Amino acid sequence: MSKITRRQFMAITGASLVAGSVKGEQLMETKTQLIHTAYFWLKNPDSIADRDQLIAGLQTLRQVPTVKVLHIGLPATTEKRDVVDNSFQVSELMMFDDLAGQSEYQAHPIHQAFVENCSHLWSKVAVKDSITV
Repeated sequence: MSKITRRQFMAITGASLVAGSVKGEQLMETKTQLIHTAYFWLKNPDSIADRDQLIAGLQTLRQVPTVKVLHIGLPATTEKRDVVDNSFQVSELMMFDDLAGQSEYQAHPIHQAFVENCSHLWSKVAVKDSITV
């Protein structure tokens, strides 16, 4: 059985390690992270101006302290398959340290301002949240 380093574990799982001991036995446990993804369908899907305005709004979310990672994307031109849905115009992926961090983000004034300032741009949003295992 090979051992992996803390850095390798974090790279593989996306989780943080918390070290401790019980009766002299070294323990390692993962700290669960939350991954938040959102897909946006614009009311005017061909409007570059609307797309860019939404992207600019999403960029402001970097300022929320509990947001650890923010990736903003456009649909990739990957191979068409039944399981691929690239019908959206903009996506975002965020990472939080835990569920509490994501909850704080939802209530944060910067997120609330984003929704208020940009919700007129989209006709649909699909959100998928997951936790690391």
